[in-house]
Amino acid sequence: MAGTSKLSVEKVLEKLRAADKPKTRTERHTEDMEELDKEIRRLRAQRLRLDRQKRD
Repeated sequence: MAGTSKLSVEKVLEKLRAADKPKTRTERHTEDMEELDKEIRRLRAQRLRLDRQKRD
């Protein structure tokens, strides 16, 4: 353990964030669209399940 320096949590987070390159506007937009597509698929599946229950 000799020779290891301790860093505060804040400094570690800063270093980790600095290592991540910032996302471009297009990348953020694409991620948002993918999330919305997943939500749309989930809601459609839920609606289909509910419609099937009504018919039974």
